[in-house]
Amino acid sequence: MEEIKMFKAMADETRYKILLMLLSHNYCVRALAQNLGISESAVSQHLKVLRDAGLITGEKRSYFMHYKVDRTALKSLVSKLEALSQTIPESCGRWKEGSRNSHGNCKCKKS
Repeated sequence: MEEIKMFKAMADETRYKILLMLLSHNYCVRALAQNLGISESAVSQHLKVLRDAGLITGEKRSYFMHYKVDRTALKSLVSKLEALSQTIPESCGRWKEGSRNSHGNCKCKKS
Protein backbone atom coordinates (compact mmCIF):
# COMPACT_ATOMS: atom_id res chain seq x y z
CA MET A 1 0.00 0.00 0.00
CA GLU A 2 1.35 3.34 -1.08
CA GLU A 3 0.07 5.23 1.96
CA ILE A 4 1.99 2.93 4.33
CA LYS A 5 5.22 3.94 2.59
CA MET A 6 4.25 7.61 2.98
CA PHE A 7 3.44 7.23 6.68
CA LYS A 8 6.72 5.41 7.30
CA ALA A 9 8.61 8.16 5.51
CA MET A 10 6.93 10.87 7.60
CA ALA A 11 7.38 8.95 10.87
CA ASP A 12 11.01 10.04 11.12
CA GLU A 13 11.34 13.38 12.93
CA THR A 14 13.95 14.79 10.56
CA ARG A 15 11.97 13.84 7.45
CA TYR A 16 8.86 15.38 9.00
CA LYS A 17 10.81 18.62 9.60
CA ILE A 18 12.01 18.54 6.00
CA LEU A 19 8.41 18.21 4.79
CA LEU A 20 7.33 21.13 6.96
CA MET A 21 10.16 23.26 5.58
CA LEU A 22 9.38 22.29 2.00
CA LEU A 23 5.71 23.17 2.44
CA SER A 24 6.66 26.81 2.91
CA HIS A 25 9.62 27.08 0.53
CA ASN A 26 11.53 25.06 -2.07
CA TYR A 27 15.03 24.24 -0.84
CA CYS A 28 18.21 22.61 -2.11
CA VAL A 29 20.14 20.04 -0.07
CA ARG A 30 22.66 22.61 1.19
CA ALA A 31 19.97 24.96 2.53
CA LEU A 32 18.11 22.10 4.20
CA ALA A 33 21.33 20.86 5.80
CA GLN A 34 22.17 24.32 7.15
CA ASN A 35 18.66 24.86 8.54
CA LEU A 36 18.54 21.42 10.16
CA GLY A 37 22.12 21.39 11.40
CA ILE A 38 22.94 18.03 9.78
CA SER A 39 25.23 16.97 6.96
CA GLU A 40 24.27 17.28 3.30
CA SER A 41 24.67 13.53 2.87
CA ALA A 42 22.20 12.90 5.73
CA VAL A 43 19.72 15.28 4.08
CA SER A 44 20.19 13.49 0.75
CA GLN A 45 19.38 10.16 2.38
CA HIS A 46 16.23 11.58 3.95
CA LEU A 47 15.20 13.18 0.65
CA LYS A 48 15.61 9.83 -1.12
CA VAL A 49 13.17 8.20 1.31
CA LEU A 50 10.67 11.03 0.86
CA ARG A 51 11.06 10.92 -2.93
CA ASP A 52 10.67 7.11 -3.03
CA ALA A 53 7.49 7.47 -0.97
CA GLY A 54 6.15 9.96 -3.52
CA LEU A 55 5.97 12.87 -1.11
CA ILE A 56 8.47 15.21 -2.77
CA THR A 57 9.78 16.01 -6.22
CA GLY A 58 12.96 17.68 -7.37
CA GLU A 59 13.62 20.29 -10.03
CA LYS A 60 17.08 21.07 -11.36
CA ARG A 61 17.92 24.79 -11.20
CA SER A 62 21.35 25.66 -12.48
CA TYR A 63 23.73 23.37 -10.59
CA PHE A 64 21.36 22.57 -7.76
CA MET A 65 18.32 20.36 -7.30
CA HIS A 66 15.49 22.14 -5.50
CA TYR A 67 12.87 20.06 -3.74
CA LYS A 68 9.18 20.65 -3.13
CA VAL A 69 6.29 18.73 -1.63
CA ASP A 70 4.06 16.88 -4.06
CA ARG A 71 0.87 18.43 -2.74
CA THR A 72 -1.33 16.16 -4.86
CA ALA A 73 0.19 13.09 -3.18
CA LEU A 74 -0.13 14.71 0.24
CA LYS A 75 -3.78 15.61 -0.36
CA SER A 76 -4.48 12.05 -1.51
CA LEU A 77 -2.96 10.75 1.72
CA VAL A 78 -5.07 13.17 3.74
CA SER A 79 -8.20 12.01 1.90
CA LYS A 80 -7.42 8.38 2.68
CA LEU A 81 -6.82 9.24 6.33
CA GLU A 82 -10.08 11.21 6.44
CA ALA A 83 -11.97 8.24 4.94
CA LEU A 84 -10.35 5.97 7.51
CA SER A 85 -11.50 8.25 10.33
CA GLN A 86 -15.08 8.03 9.03
CA THR A 87 -15.14 4.22 9.20
CA ILE A 88 -17.89 3.05 11.55
CA PRO A 89 -16.90 0.00 13.60
CA GLU A 90 -19.18 -2.98 13.63
CA SER A 91 -19.91 -4.91 16.80
CA CYS A 92 -18.92 -8.56 16.79
CA GLY A 93 -22.46 -9.21 18.06
CA ARG A 94 -21.28 -11.42 20.91
CA TRP A 95 -20.84 -9.00 23.80
CA LYS A 96 -23.70 -8.07 26.09
CA GLU A 97 -25.03 -4.53 25.82
CA GLY A 98 -24.65 -2.55 29.04
CA SER A 99 -22.04 -4.86 30.55
CA ARG A 100 -19.38 -3.37 32.77
CA ASN A 101 -16.52 -4.74 30.72
CA SER A 102 -17.46 -5.58 27.16
CA HIS A 103 -14.13 -7.32 26.60
CA GLY A 104 -14.85 -9.81 29.38
CA ASN A 105 -18.10 -10.90 27.70
CA CYS A 106 -16.77 -11.01 24.15
CA LYS A 107 -16.37 -14.56 22.90
CA CYS A 108 -14.58 -13.64 19.67
CA LYS A 109 -11.15 -13.73 21.32
CA LYS A 110 -9.38 -17.02 21.92
CA SER A 111 -9.43 -18.10 25.55
